[in-house]
Amino acid sequence: MGDSQPPIVSPQPLTSTPGASADRSLVYLAIALSGFCALAAQVIWTRLLSLLFGASTYTFSMILAVFLIGLGIGSTVGSIVAKTVERPRVALGWCQLLNVGAMAWSAYMMMESLPYWPINTSISTSIWYNFQLDFVRAFWAVLPAPILWGASFPLALAAVVRKGEDPGKLVGGVYAANTVGAIVGSVVASLILVYWFGSQRAQQVLMIVSGMSGLLLLAPAEFGSPSGTKPLRWVAPTALVIALGAAAFLIRTVPTIPGILVAYGRYAATWMGQQGDIFYVGEGLSSSVAVSRFGRIMNYHNAGKVQASSQPQDMRLQRMLGHFTTLVPKTPTRVLVIGCGAGVTAGAASIDQNVKSLTIAEIEPLVPRVVSEHFGEHNFHVVRNPKTHVVIDDARHFLLTTDETFDAITSDPLDPWVKGAATLYTKEFFELAKSKLNPGGTVTLFVQLYESTPEAVKSEIGTFFDVFPNGVIWGNTHQGRGYDTVLMGTVDPPHFNVDEWDARLNSPAYAAVKDSLREISIYSAVDLFANYAGRASDLKAYLADAQINRDRDLRLQYLAGLGLNLYQSGPIYSEILRHKKYPEGLFAGSPQTLARLRAAIDAAPGGEP
Repeated sequence: MGDSQPPIVSPQPLTSTPGASADRSLVYLAIALSGFCALAAQVIWTRLLSLLFGASTYTFSMILAVFLIGLGIGSTVGSIVAKTVERPRVALGWCQLLNVGAMAWSAYMMMESLPYWPINTSISTSIWYNFQLDFVRAFWAVLPAPILWGASFPLALAAVVRKGEDPGKLVGGVYAANTVGAIVGSVVASLILVYWFGSQRAQQVLMIVSGMSGLLLLAPAEFGSPSGTKPLRWVAPTALVIALGAAAFLIRTVPTIPGILVAYGRYAATWMGQQGDIFYVGEGLSSSVAVSRFGRIMNYHNAGKVQASSQPQDMRLQRMLGHFTTLVPKTPTRVLVIGCGAGVTAGAASIDQNVKSLTIAEIEPLVPRVVSEHFGEHNFHVVRNPKTHVVIDDARHFLLTTDETFDAITSDPLDPWVKGAATLYTKEFFELAKSKLNPGGTVTLFVQLYESTPEAVKSEIGTFFDVFPNGVIWGNTHQGRGYDTVLMGTVDPPHFNVDEWDARLNSPAYAAVKDSLREISIYSAVDLFANYAGRASDLKAYLADAQINRDRDLRLQYLAGLGLNLYQSGPIYSEILRHKKYPEGLFAGSPQTLARLRAAIDAAPGGEP
């Protein structure tokens, strides 16, 4: 016989042991939970920091930048560690447990520390100085957790890698798990956690999830190594017990959201020690709101600032907005109010005896259900009025989907620098509102002059007048200076007979309206029309460089965001009045009435020279 040859054995494909498959599944689950916590925390922290910094588009961009920087740092560090560490799964598990501490740090900073830093952001009128301050505070509060989340991804890759397997498939699997977790986390945090449980409980839930993710990876258990070598014990039970005990302690330390932060946001520290009562704080689906009482003055807070109040200047604006809305159309049967707020504008509209149906479109359920109830004395209990129908919906979506048309529409949204609010100041939105008007209908709009820039005010007025070329501006002054304005738009050129308006206001049917106007020191039609501040035809030169706000660019939110700490309402209003002329043809009446009106318009206060 010849020499025997050893049998040829075909190489067998590399397969994972059942223990290795279970090990890998736990890593996929852990990285999915890591993505869940990361995006959910970003949603919650953005909401908290937007109260402290101001909810502008710049704040959202700043917080996102800090997150991305942290993820980048963490990914770099994690990649280095993954190449050198013997057990990347253990490192990944510790990242999840350490994140409990990182989230506890951020929660404490945002709700217990930063609001009370002795900082007054109004000291500087330069928004760039405030951006620097806010960027540093965001880094201080947010950075640790994104670093750990960033490090988790390369560690998860190292934990699932197996010799001979397609690296693209491994990366895709880990990336998919992390992305799905992130999507679920953002949705759950936005729609469930904060709304149902509040910021405190929501963050505690995330810390528990992160701790569970770490526990899955670090629990003492025997697993066969993927190469068939001796089994490994991942972590000593004593160390794990200590870590879990520390995590449980940190979870209990998460503070509640302070009412002063919800109420006064970036000015919280300056309101410390004030003799007032913030007696309601609520975290809603889209925003956090508060109601406070200072003496006899009631305040409604949203986006970290007072949005409506019973202060004389605010009541004057809200009542003017509501009454102009219903007094201009001849038959204001159906009225739409965009933005409930304290309900004063809607209440003023509701007491007009011609109004048979009043629809309030409000995006935040807490506002009509809770906030407006506290202002019942000032809003004529409008939400309880049988003619009132409250719709919880975005105003644009409501108008786009409703078949109803209206005799009058009034819009009193949040400040245009609040992210998202600029969509209610676009040309397309005004055109949509105009298309829902019945013949002879009117649209009124609140435009603030404080906490704004001349460019932002021009953009708001110019965009409105682009859709309503017959538009009119009515001013609201405070202490002799411009404060805010009401824009009025009609399809046909407006025409007001002052004597007829006086006759209406003096009739028994309008007694409630007249009493409402009397409460804001308007005793006649002449007093009301004396607030005339100009019309579109007079302001062409003023609006020559106005940037039209459109859906495709939302220029207004960027312009308005730069005026967050500016209080130039006087000079802005004065510039508008420089173009004002007595509106020949706008008013009619007896010679005596028109003479009194002309004198009242000429004598109206006009802000700073």
